[in-house]
Amino acid sequence: MTHYNTAKEDIVPFGQKLAFGSGHLANQLFPAALGVFMVVLVMSLGMDPILAGLLGALPRLLDALTDPIMGFISDNTKSKWGRRKPYILVGSVISGLAFMIMWQLNPEDSEIYNFIYFLVVSIFFYIGYTIFATPLIGLGYEMTTDYNERTRLMAVSQFMGQIAWMIAPWFWVIIYNPAIFDSAPEGARILSIWVGALCMILGILPALFNQEMIVPDPDKMKNLSRKELAKNTKEFINGIKLTIQNKPFMKLCGSTFFIFNGFQTIAQFAFFIIVYYLFQGDKVAAGGWPAWFGTISAMATAFLVIPIVTKISENFGKKNAFIIATLLSVVGYALKWWGFNPEYPWLMFMPIPFLSFGIGGLFTLMMSMTADVCDLDELNNGERREATFGAIYWWMVKLGTAIAMLTSGVVLHYVGFDESVDVQAAETLINLRLADILIPIFTAFLAIVIIWKYDITEQRAHEIREALIAKRGKVKH
Repeated sequence: MTHYNTAKEDIVPFGQKLAFGSGHLANQLFPAALGVFMVVLVMSLGMDPILAGLLGALPRLLDALTDPIMGFISDNTKSKWGRRKPYILVGSVISGLAFMIMWQLNPEDSEIYNFIYFLVVSIFFYIGYTIFATPLIGLGYEMTTDYNERTRLMAVSQFMGQIAWMIAPWFWVIIYNPAIFDSAPEGARILSIWVGALCMILGILPALFNQEMIVPDPDKMKNLSRKELAKNTKEFINGIKLTIQNKPFMKLCGSTFFIFNGFQTIAQFAFFIIVYYLFQGDKVAAGGWPAWFGTISAMATAFLVIPIVTKISENFGKKNAFIIATLLSVVGYALKWWGFNPEYPWLMFMPIPFLSFGIGGLFTLMMSMTADVCDLDELNNGERREATFGAIYWWMVKLGTAIAMLTSGVVLHYVGFDESVDVQAAETLINLRLADILIPIFTAFLAIVIIWKYDITEQRAHEIREALIAKRGKVKH
């Protein structure tokens, strides 16, 4: 396999990597916190799991639909502040404020009232989240043109993003600690204010400190005026078609859809299995065990998986690194059957070093691979469309998340989970544990099949870059 040295001008300064990573910490803290807070809807507000699943799914469908539009807008924005940074700043403020308001729920209100209130406010949250996250992703794709430096940049951003998953599990402990809050809904109301404020601060940093690419050919950017609405709509649709026709990119989207869909479907199950299987429904006895499970998983991803995957990628290529990481995660999911043992709760940590390769490898590599695809698209079509690619990619992620959130509620319902009791039936727990293992294993193998013929190697990426330089010169920041 051919390897190329990274040129000095292609290295992203560490300070800029940290600023970009701070944005990703906010980008990850929102979904990480939501994953914990959503448990409150079922366990403490008494909401039907299917309704809770709908609250997770419906806003994300809207979010997925607005992502490509935001990508088109960001790619074609002409301002003295750049194509990305104004939106990153504004979006972080909107999403942070909406997150605070979204969790002001009370058990005294009816189930339908809480359902409608949460649904309406979450729509505003996801609009702000799209305005923030889509340009942020596009910014990352254009910060360097080097094949391996892209992976290193994404490794730093994903490392910082994992801090969110180290912190978020402890929200469960804080919310359900009677010494801190009188009730879990009160805990969610107060803690959401702190989380929203922190995400706002972190989200603003890339807008202040990161540098954008100077567009090689600004004349090809669209005019975002109302007079050009009809023309831009046509160009937007054509851009989506071009993106979808990019076969390497669609392989990335398909693999991500299945890996993340499988992970998200069973994401909440660990809480339920720990509380209801290991500790027979005793939330006090369960204590910090669910939090430690989540935190150690994130620590394994940050300190073990991301460095290893980055090194495997440099030596064997990004596609092969993805396949290896995914197979290791399959081993971890299988080990869950023996790891979750009521007699020895600490065994739950046994599968974690393997499990963590799934998501840890996925986003470190896929975001780097998408940046390579953006170069191929410019070579074929003559335009830089990072945010559009990022939007379509995350549209696939969010579509998978929406389906997974709904599927998760349906699976909980059909395995016989009863949110009104503390002790679940033995058959329910067996079925829940089987679903927790088999669903992500199945989707992992589907992802490997899809990515198998992905063909942008380091050598091919280098050839694409050299062809672009010959065609329009080097890009500047």
